[in-house]
Amino acid sequence: MTHKYTIEGMTCSGCEATVKSNLLKVENITEVTVSKENKEAIITMTEHIELPVLQDALGGKESKYQISIGNQSSKRTKLSDCCSVNKEKQQSNHHHHTPGKYYCPMHCEGDKVYGKPGDCPVCGMDLVKQPESSGATKYTCPMHPEVMEDKPGSCPKCGMDLVPIQPTDSEEEKQYKKLWHKMKIALLFSIPVFIISMSDMIPNNPLYELMDLKTWNWVQFFLTLPVVFYACWMFFERAWKSIVNWNLNMFTLIGIGTGVAFLFSILGLLFPSFFPDQFKTAEGSVHLYFEATAVVLTLVLLGQLLEAKAHTKTNGAIKELLKLAPTNATIVLNGEEKQISIHDIQIGDTIRVKPGEKIPVDGKITEGKSTIDESMISGEPIPVDKQENDEVKSGTINGKQSFLMVAEKIGSETLLSQIVQMVSDASRSRAPIQNLVDKISRYFVPIVVLISVITFFIWWLFGPEPKLVYGFVNAIAVLIIACPCALGLATPMSVMVGVGKGAKLGVLIKNAEAIEKMDKIDVLITDKTGTLTEGKPSVEKIVVNEASENEVLAKIASLNQNSEHPLANAIVTFAKNKNVDFFKVNDFDAVTGMGVVGEINDERILLGNQKLLEQEKITLEQTLQNEVTAEQEKGKTVSYIAIEGKLVGYITITDAIKKTSLEAIQKLKEQGVSVVMLTGDNENTAQAVATELEVSDFKASCLPEDKLNYIKKLQDQGKIVAMAGDGINDAPALAQADIGIAMGTGTDVAIESAKITLVKGDLKGIVKAKELSHAVMKNIKQNLFFAFIYNSIGIPIAAGLLFPFFGMLLSPMIAALAMSFSSVSVIANALRLRTVKI
Repeated sequence: MTHKYTIEGMTCSGCEATVKSNLLKVENITEVTVSKENKEAIITMTEHIELPVLQDALGGKESKYQISIGNQSSKRTKLSDCCSVNKEKQQSNHHHHTPGKYYCPMHCEGDKVYGKPGDCPVCGMDLVKQPESSGATKYTCPMHPEVMEDKPGSCPKCGMDLVPIQPTDSEEEKQYKKLWHKMKIALLFSIPVFIISMSDMIPNNPLYELMDLKTWNWVQFFLTLPVVFYACWMFFERAWKSIVNWNLNMFTLIGIGTGVAFLFSILGLLFPSFFPDQFKTAEGSVHLYFEATAVVLTLVLLGQLLEAKAHTKTNGAIKELLKLAPTNATIVLNGEEKQISIHDIQIGDTIRVKPGEKIPVDGKITEGKSTIDESMISGEPIPVDKQENDEVKSGTINGKQSFLMVAEKIGSETLLSQIVQMVSDASRSRAPIQNLVDKISRYFVPIVVLISVITFFIWWLFGPEPKLVYGFVNAIAVLIIACPCALGLATPMSVMVGVGKGAKLGVLIKNAEAIEKMDKIDVLITDKTGTLTEGKPSVEKIVVNEASENEVLAKIASLNQNSEHPLANAIVTFAKNKNVDFFKVNDFDAVTGMGVVGEINDERILLGNQKLLEQEKITLEQTLQNEVTAEQEKGKTVSYIAIEGKLVGYITITDAIKKTSLEAIQKLKEQGVSVVMLTGDNENTAQAVATELEVSDFKASCLPEDKLNYIKKLQDQGKIVAMAGDGINDAPALAQADIGIAMGTGTDVAIESAKITLVKGDLKGIVKAKELSHAVMKNIKQNLFFAFIYNSIGIPIAAGLLFPFFGMLLSPMIAALAMSFSSVSVIANALRLRTVKI
């Protein structure tokens, strides 16, 4: 169960972290989401927890954090944590657009988003915009651009064919163009500075024939100004913010390094007499570093430009998902077809889907049949046959036949919208491994600054002449080559690309923690019905003694109309096909894990398993039990029927095992994962299924608390447990497991409790999830290794480690180039996940 609470007293991200940490320590709390902006905490718990207990966890009544009841109704979402839009609001406001949200690619403040573009207030990185739907296509006249229509046609003014309006640049493309403009300015002024500075290496420097060295120094100064104060001024702003907030990062080092070089050069230009001879040339002028300042800043800008280009690809999966949604639909009103925007579709509308068209919203076929390509959301390439009363999903593609459908879910409630939201949320979540990186990054910059200072003094004390020059240049090189950004981007870039890859495979991942834990699982606990089996049970036969079969069927079917269980639906469908009359049911009770009970015409009717018979103290005759056992040993499910405390017969239900279950289990076992089946079905049926699928172990007749306790027992043994299920009775176990895996074909409660959802509801999806998590974690480790090795090798070389042996020093300009490409390399490596075969 999930409840929303109001929390007063939170003022910063540290408060959010404290509240979340303290609440997670409370027993039976499995997940907490905290927002200081909304002053709320959304808490998922396996059992209800009283408010005073939660207040005590936050420090008691005297604490600065005060918790109170907010919206405490159970949260019932579909495939994500996002709030579904109220249906009435959808119907009255079809053109609702979510404002753009921006997030930091380093995830400095977790999944926090901002309402407008800019720099991250913590690390200074450019905020990235979440992809969002562009809405319906608009059409205009080439001759009269003021004409704007929602559909193609002719211009009302001149009669020309209307053409679609070209989409504007995305936020990432705008940022890239902005940086490219600054890059051109930086290059325009940096190249001349570099040429002037390097001309000293030419014998009989021809530039000195035009002007003397002092004049050329002034030229370098003026050429450097546009680079510092226009093209690259943002780096100094970010450095200042990082120091003021004491969130030291790459920009801190770049700002200090180039800032010191620039200020030193200005002082050397204006007051050369203040400097010792070691800093001066043979002509008596001070060695200036305008070229180092300009070129280093330009190279850092180049790195930012390449990063911006790479960022447009990291969330490519979300953009591709957004493209699946059509912009228009054909609605049928009073027998006439009309083209409208998908934003104008209302629940209950009849929609015509023509061959080759994308299905605009979620709904059900009311007339006709076709084959639907669902590969874009399920990852399965084989088209699915659909006929009347079958569900169809938005974004999937119709085959060669036309059909009518009724709209049942629109806007943010459609499967495609929820997939996009889940992928977006997961892309911005933090993996536990990031905590280690954060701890290292916290001390990284101060350590680098210390190494830079030590480098200067070592060269000053022990280096060759000119000592001060060597010390100064190498100290700056140390500051510039160090790249905490490579460390910071290592994890989030891989997570973002990996989550998008999973969405294409039909594996929806709720957060980055699920990716990390999925790679480590030892045991997979799986339910039977709907997980290992098709979840589409059908009644094979009903056996009754001394009673009318149709009458008994009518009573148990009437009873099961009140139940959501797949077996209950099978009985109701069977009864409807038999055209039996249904009765009014009183005092209905669903006994979890056992069956259902109720009263019809003052008779107490019971339908359930042997545990329910024992609880009701109903005698089971040996002859009947032998018949039932024979059915169960064939893998069938049998429910007993009792009326007024007397057993009158049983009903046999079959549920075919999924063809992919055996293959998936074998692959998981090859990867070292034990597969255990926990089912509420009887021992004989469970044994038959377990034998056929070759599971590692099984437990039958399990109540929800039995599954929960079994998982706790494994966790106490140090096992990392994943649980796959699809029913309400699986929700507690899904919440308790280290990784809950819900079948997308299952109930909303199960999906809400899970960390991973398989759109297709196929056990092979677990194999995909396992392989994907392994690939992502491997990629993250590669990134971290690269970042650590880069800094471990680069910093000593910049400090002059190679000079005593090879006489080699690292120029600050080469250091800047290496630093820029280190971050780009991390992103490029993360992008390789898009091509991994799973």
